[in-house]
Amino acid sequence: MDAHIRKVYVPMTETGFYILLCLQEEKHGYGIVQQVEELTGGEIRLSPGTMYGSLAKMERDGLICFVREEEKRKLYQITDLGRQVLDWETKRIERLYRNMMEVQG
Repeated sequence: MDAHIRKVYVPMTETGFYILLCLQEEKHGYGIVQQVEELTGGEIRLSPGTMYGSLAKMERDGLICFVREEEKRKLYQITDLGRQVLDWETKRIERLYRNMMEVQG
């Protein structure tokens, strides 16, 4: 993983994390918004501006790729690089949780 990707995506924003998490299978932006709301019990609601700006940036950086268009909606999927970044972030979150549990007893 190159320095630019590490600098921009590690640690990840919740938005970036959830986008990559949701794109384990093909999905369009609105589908991601719906899945994030469902996963978080409505605590996180991605605005269209945030969602589509993040998708464009992640596609430019190679973390996700455009797969096809369906009913005027662009479908995206995570790339190998995106999986590496998601895995890196997952391990970071697990480490944080482990450390917190150790300190709190």
